[in-house]
Amino acid sequence: MHRDAVIPSFQLKPGTTITQASPWQTSTVTLESPALEVMTDLTKVKAATIHPDQTLRQAEQTMIYQGVRMLFVVNEMPALEGLITSTDLHGERQMSLVHSRNLRFDEMRVVDVMSALSVLDAIGLDFMRIASVSNLIATLRSLGRNHLLVVQGTPGAAQQIRGVVSRAQIERQLGQPVEVTERLGNFAEVVRALL
Repeated sequence: MHRDAVIPSFQLKPGTTITQASPWQTSTVTLESPALEVMTDLTKVKAATIHPDQTLRQAEQTMIYQGVRMLFVVNEMPALEGLITSTDLHGERQMSLVHSRNLRFDEMRVVDVMSALSVLDAIGLDFMRIASVSNLIATLRSLGRNHLLVVQGTPGAAQQIRGVVSRAQIERQLGQPVEVTERLGNFAEVVRALL
């Protein structure tokens, strides 16, 4: 085609549809499948983020709009401050704050109920490369978590969140429920839950 040539155009006909996006990884997996098959790889899928000063209502709308149940909380990209999940939006922590501070849902901010960076659980990308889906489920159960962060880099050195493992994603790909009993992981979380 010549450099200044006009590309032929045409009029659309009734019945024209929009191509639907599909999740990057929807294949059925087994317990023996490689763990990487159920990880949301942040080099392929843009991380869903929210600012800590946004309201819980804005967080809820962002989750709905982006089709996710978890948002990375960032003040300035790409520095991670914590996570907020759909459970946090209407969970015990949120209800405790409503009663103790006499707040309305609309007044509450992400920073009020998010899980801070210091209490998040992560696993190394190197372990993901040798682990199975069964190993991930055992880890989620052991930690009492619905999400795990996958970190690239060595502990103590520069680290970068490379991916996310979600119980919901594993269930979708496994085709069966995965029971995880959530529990508070450390003293800071216990104190926050009691406030």
